[in-house]
Amino acid sequence: MKIFYELAESFSSDTSLKALGWAEFFQENIRDTDVPARVVSVNKDLFLLNQGGKDLQATLSGKVRYNAGLPCSGELFPVTGDWVLIRDSVITRVLPRRNTLSRGAAGGRGKNNDAATEEQIMAANLDTVLIVCGLDRDYNVRRIERYLTLVYNCNLTPAIVLTKADLHEDPLGCVDEVEGVAFGVPVHLVSAEDESGVLELEQYLLPGKTVSMIGSSGAGKSTLLNRLYGESVQQTGAISQSVGKGRHTTTGRDLIRMPQGGMLIDNPGIREIAFYTDDGGMDNAFADIEQFARFCRFSDCDHLNDPGCNVLEAVASGELSAERLESYYKMKRELGYLLQREHKSADRVEKERWRDVALHIKKMKKIRKKG
Repeated sequence: MKIFYELAESFSSDTSLKALGWAEFFQENIRDTDVPARVVSVNKDLFLLNQGGKDLQATLSGKVRYNAGLPCSGELFPVTGDWVLIRDSVITRVLPRRNTLSRGAAGGRGKNNDAATEEQIMAANLDTVLIVCGLDRDYNVRRIERYLTLVYNCNLTPAIVLTKADLHEDPLGCVDEVEGVAFGVPVHLVSAEDESGVLELEQYLLPGKTVSMIGSSGAGKSTLLNRLYGESVQQTGAISQSVGKGRHTTTGRDLIRMPQGGMLIDNPGIREIAFYTDDGGMDNAFADIEQFARFCRFSDCDHLNDPGCNVLEAVASGELSAERLESYYKMKRELGYLLQREHKSADRVEKERWRDVALHIKKMKKIRKKG
């Protein structure tokens, strides 16, 4: 319970709903007299909320708890960043979300690296997602491509933060390399010896704005949060020298009110970047390949062995790296499996619906015969 009270202290007494990110979008979805509040933290079945100057703990109503588990109920289970309606410290409804940052649940992809079968929502109602990567053993351009695809699939706006610049012999070279695969995405360099990179990030934390950070354990997310806040508000851990991985010092998802006026969510480290939905994220994450593909001889070119493939010609000429194309192939296969799974699920629902109809007709015929 200690973390709840520590988070509550980060929300000043003059905090208004607007400063917490309240917008007309949420106002339009209120149809009753219950009071709106924002979810600051989730601890199993207990929720820390803020009402714009007033902090409180709340539980779920029985109706929300029951219906949130039903696939067709439309009821949502609260996550960090959600706006909810409350009555007498009980959450009576979760308001529709502007967006969600979600991924396939860890361990759900199977031994054949198929797409995950369950969705894990990490945060809701975000303005920017900071993809944090350390310039130590954590640095991996292919992983950054996957993070970008994940964020774009969620229809969210990414920015990239390269931390630990003082530990790399050529940090500016890393910036150039990342900018070469993250077209139009801001790339920020952060060093322990220079505050300028940290100050650049304050533009995302304007009043009413909500930012979420994602990245591997040990990438420096918690340290970055502490530097932006001006004091230690999140525990940090050492990096294992043997494997180059950090400890999971962040175990929950907490909405922290920052001195700049905005809010920041520090997610636990992600070990497995699994996709759950395909909403055209690859078109943005691999804009260069999509651009090359426009000039292929065939509109349905698979970029593998079709004649007149402009993508393969770009690889041969050195305009496109073979590693980037292989990364593209891999994610294309994963997302293709996702699409097949969704179609299969839809077909299964339709078959079950018609099976129920057939059983109902059969039952009615028996009743008529008895009559």
